Amino acid sequence: MPSHWFQILLALADHDLHGLAITKEVFDRTGGEMQLWPGMLYGALRKMTTQGYVVETRVPQGFTSGGGRPRFYRITPLGRRACAAEAERMASFVDAARTKRLLKA
Repeated sequence: MPSHWFQILLALADHDLHGLAITKEVFDRTGGEMQLWPGMLYGALRKMTTQGYVVETRVPQGFTSGGGRPRFYRITPLGRRACAAEAERMASFVDAARTKRLLKA
């Protein structure tokens, strides 16, 4: 799974978000290491929707936009399983690094 897909799914794991909020959460969580530009974000969301990982949802009641029509997204059960599997895969690499004493236990 591409790393930006994992980060998008992780951002959606506990709440529905619109594109800008996804971008901000990923940027903040990665300490600025990952910047999701609009083409990259919406291209990924389009492909992730096609694969069944996310769905577009309604704008929550009471949400006010600074302009335009925000698109909100929700992770699907398939997307949640894919994100969890990727997290497990990465955790196994961290375990291996600890075994080799590259990281503290």
